[in-house]
Amino acid sequence: MSFPAMPGRDLESRELAQLVGELADQPELWSHFVAFSPEPVGERHYACLYRDEHVDVWLLCWTPDSDTGWHDHDGSCGAVRVVSGAITESNPRIGGAHVEVLVAAGSSFAFGPDHIHRLTGAAAQSVSIHAYSPPLERMGQYSIDDGGVMRRVPRGYTDELRPIAV
Repeated sequence: MSFPAMPGRDLESRELAQLVGELADQPELWSHFVAFSPEPVGERHYACLYRDEHVDVWLLCWTPDSDTGWHDHDGSCGAVRVVSGAITESNPRIGGAHVEVLVAAGSSFAFGPDHIHRLTGAAAQSVSIHAYSPPLERMGQYSIDDGGVMRRVPRGYTDELRPIAV
């Protein structure tokens, strides 16, 4: 089976959510990329499933030690579908408790280019499919110090995201 045909244009977040949902139902396209490595602790395994000038699609494998740290997608919309296990999506709230949502297998969420979040593994072995449009080129990685000051560091799209030490 081949990867589904793409429309040849940038996609909106609702279209990306539909795409990751459809891909979740086609494990023959991605299951051979699933892998979990015990070392180093916290490192995620990930693979690019598809990339053109309008969309990129990634498979990510998570353990409870996996943590992206706070980040954005620098102008790209996105969608995530958890296909096994669970991950936690956190959204920063300055001056209050961060918002945390457990995203279990079969659930999806989508976001616009202004979205800042942190993803962590919430089960022993979890797998998710992520799609971005336009394709990721850069991301912003954030630190929040004890005083609530947030700082952004630019990252390349292939850099491993981890929490930034403050």
